Amino acid sequence: MSPGALAGLRVLDLSQVLAGPFCTQLLADHGAEVIKIEPPEGDPARRFAPFRPDDGERAFGGYFQSINRGKKSVVLDLKTAAGREAFLRLVDGADVLVENFRAGVMERLGLGYETLARRNPRLVYAAIRGFGDPRTGDSPYTDWPAFDVVAQALGGLMGITGPAADLPLKIGPGVGDTVPALMLAFGILAAVRHAERTGQGQFLDIAMVDGVLALCERLVHQYSYTGEVARPEGNGHPLLCPFGLFRAADGWVAIGCPTDKFWVELTAAIGRPELGADPGWATNAARLGRRGEVTALIEAFTGRHSKAELKALFGGRVPFGPVQDATEIFADPHFAARGMLVQVEQPGSDTPVTIAGVPVHLSATPGAVRGRAPRLGEHSTEILTGLSDAGSG
Repeated sequence: MSPGALAGLRVLDLSQVLAGPFCTQLLADHGAEVIKIEPPEGDPARRFAPFRPDDGERAFGGYFQSINRGKKSVVLDLKTAAGREAFLRLVDGADVLVENFRAGVMERLGLGYETLARRNPRLVYAAIRGFGDPRTGDSPYTDWPAFDVVAQALGGLMGITGPAADLPLKIGPGVGDTVPALMLAFGILAAVRHAERTGQGQFLDIAMVDGVLALCERLVHQYSYTGEVARPEGNGHPLLCPFGLFRAADGWVAIGCPTDKFWVELTAAIGRPELGADPGWATNAARLGRRGEVTALIEAFTGRHSKAELKALFGGRVPFGPVQDATEIFADPHFAARGMLVQVEQPGSDTPVTIAGVPVHLSATPGAVRGRAPRLGEHSTEILTGLSDAGSG
C-alpha cells in the first residue's frame, strides 16, 4: 500500500460527529497521521446506529466507522490541567489542528489559536462551525448551534430543491456537513503549502452555511444577473432541457441531453429522429419553451422500458444513468472496479463491514482506506508515551 501523498503530515483532530471527522478522514485516506483526540466519554457519534446484530462490543457503529477509518484515538480530558498539558505537547509536533466546537470553546479552555500559534508558529489551525468564526467575519449568528439541516436551509440549498416551488426539500445525505468539510480539507492543504514555504501557519475556518451557499452558486448569479429568485423546480433544470429524471417501467432514470449532438442521439434512440433537426425542437432554447412536451415525449418511451433495458439502449450514447438504490450500487461493476466499496473489520463482529472507498485517485501516491476506525483511546499509550507529564486527565 502506498504511504499516500500526505505521509508525514500530523493532524490533531478534536472534531466530532460529521463535518470535522469527514474532513480529517479525507486527510487520513491520503496518508496523514490523524490523531483523534476524544474526551473520556468519546465522540458522541460512537453511539450512533447502525450496529451489526452480532456486535456485542458496540465500540462504534457504521456512522462512526465510515468517517473515522484509518485514524488513531487518544483520550484526553481537556477540562483538566494534565489533559491540557498533554495536548499542548502534542501541538508542539503537529502540522494541523481541526476542531468543530462552537466559537469560544477552545479559548475558554486556554487553547485558542493565538495561544497554540505561540507554541507552534507552523501550526495550521482549521475550524468548521455553523456560522464561522469571528476572526474571519463576525456573523450575527456566530453563537447559534447548527447541524446539516440548518446549513441546507439557510445556505439556500433547500430553497432550490423540491418537487414544486412551494415545497422545499432536504437533500438526503448530510451535504450541509460534508461539502463544507471538503472545502475545509482544501483550505488545510493550501495553508500547509504556505507553511512549508514560509514556516508560517495560520487560522482558517469554514462556515457550514457559507459552504452550502458556495455549492448553490447558481442561485446567486441568477438573481444578480436577472433578478430572478430561484425556486424548487422538481426533477428538471431551469436552463437546460432535457435534463433531469424520467419515469421508467420499474423506477426512474436520469437523462441530460441539452446539446444539439446529444439531442439528435436521443431522438434517434427513442424512434423520433425527425425531431433532431426540427427547428421547434432542435435547440435547447426551443425545448425550454416546451419542457412539458419534451418530458411527455421522453417518458412515453422510457415508461415502457425497464431501467436495465434503457441502460443497454442509452448507455454510452447519451448522458444517462438509472436511479440506483444500495442493492443496485453493490451489484454495479463500476463501483467494484473503482474500489468504492471497501471491507474493513468491525470490532465485536466476526463479519467484515463495507464502507465507501476513496474517490480521489492519484497515480503515483494513491489513497486508501488504511484500516478500521479506532476503539476509544486505542492509541493513547502509543501516542502519549514519551511526552513529559503526559496525562489523560
